[in-house]
Amino acid sequence: MVDLACVRCLVSVVAVVLSFSACSGGPSTAVAADQQRAAQTAPAAAQREVPTAAPSGVVRALPDFTGLVERYGPAVVNVDVVARREPTSNMPPGLSPNDPFYDFFRRFGMPGPRNAPPARGEGSGFIVTADGYILTNAHVVDNSSEVTVRLTDRREFTAKVVGLDRRTDVAVIKIDAKNLPTVKLGDPAKLRPGEWVVAIGSPFGFDNSVTAGVVSATARALGPESSLVPFIQTDVAVNPGNSGGPLFNLNGEVVGINSQIYSRTGGYMGVSFAIPIDVAMDVEAQLVKAGKVTRGRIGVAIQEVNAQFAESFGLDRPRGALVSSVERGGPADKAGIKAGDVILSAGGRTVDRSSELPGIIAGIRPGTQAELEVWRNHKAERIGVRVGELEEPQSRNASRSASGGEQPEESSRLGLAVRPLTPEERQQAGTEGYLVVEDVSGPAAMAGVQPGDIIVGVNGTRVKSLADLRTATRKAGKTVALLIERDQAQIFVPIRVE
Repeated sequence: MVDLACVRCLVSVVAVVLSFSACSGGPSTAVAADQQRAAQTAPAAAQREVPTAAPSGVVRALPDFTGLVERYGPAVVNVDVVARREPTSNMPPGLSPNDPFYDFFRRFGMPGPRNAPPARGEGSGFIVTADGYILTNAHVVDNSSEVTVRLTDRREFTAKVVGLDRRTDVAVIKIDAKNLPTVKLGDPAKLRPGEWVVAIGSPFGFDNSVTAGVVSATARALGPESSLVPFIQTDVAVNPGNSGGPLFNLNGEVVGINSQIYSRTGGYMGVSFAIPIDVAMDVEAQLVKAGKVTRGRIGVAIQEVNAQFAESFGLDRPRGALVSSVERGGPADKAGIKAGDVILSAGGRTVDRSSELPGIIAGIRPGTQAELEVWRNHKAERIGVRVGELEEPQSRNASRSASGGEQPEESSRLGLAVRPLTPEERQQAGTEGYLVVEDVSGPAAMAGVQPGDIIVGVNGTRVKSLADLRTATRKAGKTVALLIERDQAQIFVPIRVE
């Protein structure tokens, strides 16, 4: 592309030459002719070199972020965390406290559990109230024993964790201070792909670092564990230490909290994700008021409506959330929602993508009668549903063998160690599955199966026992479709077996 500044320089030089010749009493006829031709051709050449396809006003200078950073940078803080000490052991690997040899090794020279040195971590945050309430990521302060906040003026404060919400990865911390600088909040619903955004944070501990980029996409879904968050995707450089920092629009308004990156190296690769600030502030309000977050649920599993589904259902275009299964006895089941229904709106809010529905339902107070617009039999219907309460996921450690259940059994082909759930555990979890994953390795670990996942089926066949699991995996080919339940949602995980 031609440098417009160089073109302007060319025209200026020609003008100067002509002016100088006129002032010196006039050039020779040949020189005058040459200059006249140059004066006539230079503007034409410049005109030919300037791109004509771009409409007027499209070519603009890059934005200047200095005013934004000077105004709101002081409201961005560094969050230094000391993690709780976890007991470790010098026992042989894999030796359980229930093993008869455990006591032997403990008595004869092998020390038992000892405290590991404290782990430290860093993140970012930003001040939302002048009296010291700060937003950051839950994963920054989770399992912390000490949290220190450092301001840009080098003051340091010990912070209290007011509360955190793992489902959205939002946490609220508080420092004892007054008249603090605060950020201004914006509306992430107004963001458009291609719009400039700015991140301020502490990557690798470098306080108040500024990076910029554009919005790549909005309402991005990142899997069942993050189903309540319609992430903002950007190409802003985000690295370890940026977590919890603000994402600004050009008006200086915070539109998101930088939370995750997509990377194959552990570092920035051009794809980063932020939690919309409206989602975060809803969590903040509940944590400050009640110390916990209450959410609605209706008990359905959903998936995206693609073009083929839309055509078969008679929809004008792909939209809504397709119900793939309904929890027996749940709110949706009681209201008459069926598998195959397409939910077009909930509580007066349109559902364009399936990823939007969980967040909409979660924002409805439990016990509220919500109206759903459902597409069924090629026409729209309105169905009232009394919204239930979404419970926090059970800690994975609670489902391990220490709870009194049977010891895990290995499934070496898949890389799974599983055990049966007790009737009490099944009732408490409200699950349809009978087996819980204790440990993963090999193919299962590569596929993303996690300890605490509940196995429901294999290749479309329900499994109710270890024998069922062994039989189903023996019959399977090179790819096993494992149906698991995680955080009250069922998902298929394809496991490639060599």
